[in-house]
Amino acid sequence: MPDAPVLGADRKVKLDDAAFGERFRGSLVHQSVRAEQAARRSGTAATRTRGEVSGGGAKPWRQKGTGRARAGSNRSPLWTGGGTAFGPRPRSYTFKVNRKEQRAALRSALSLHAGRGSLAIVDASAFHEPETRRARELLEDWGHAGPTLVALGDGESAAARSFRNLARVSVRSAEQVGVSDLVGAASVVFSEQSLKQLSARALAGAGD
Repeated sequence: MPDAPVLGADRKVKLDDAAFGERFRGSLVHQSVRAEQAARRSGTAATRTRGEVSGGGAKPWRQKGTGRARAGSNRSPLWTGGGTAFGPRPRSYTFKVNRKEQRAALRSALSLHAGRGSLAIVDASAFHEPETRRARELLEDWGHAGPTLVALGDGESAAARSFRNLARVSVRSAEQVGVSDLVGAASVVFSEQSLKQLSARALAGAGD
C-alpha cells in the first residue's frame, strides 16, 4: 500500500491502494487533459461577415465600360474594410469524456505521483492564520521540485493564504483539481481533508 509523508512531522499517511495504486493509462489521461483544457477556452473569438459590416448598398460603379473589375459591394471580403470570409465565430470547444474514463484518468494521475514519491500531506489545521514563511519552509524541507500543486478542503483558508503567495505554487480546492492540474505539477501537496475528497471522486462508481 502506498504512503505519503506529512510535511513537518515524522509520520506517514497510508494511501488507498485502489485510488493511488493503479497503473498509468496514458491515453485516458491525455483525453481527459484535452477535455479539461478545451472546456476552459472561452470560445468568444468572432469576426464580422459582409452582412455585418457597414457600407454596401449601391453598386460602387457600373458593370461595364469603366475598365475596372466588376464590383457589386464595398462590403466584399476582397475590399479593405469589407467583411471577413470564413472567420471565427463564437463556439463551444467542449467535448464529452464519460465518467468512468474521467475517474480512471484521475486515479492514473494520483497513482503517478504516489509512485514517484512526489505526493505529500500537509496538516492544514496547524495554520491558524496565514504564515507564508512556514509554508515555504515546509516545502523546502520536503525538497521536491516545483511547480507544486496544493489542494485544500473547505474551511482551510489560512493554509491556502499561506501557500498562495509562493513562487511556482498553485492552490486549488479539492473540487477544482483536475487531471490537467495533477499532470502539470511536478509535486503535489494535499491536506487530509482534500485527500479524502479526491479519493472519493476517483473511486466514485468504481464498483459499477
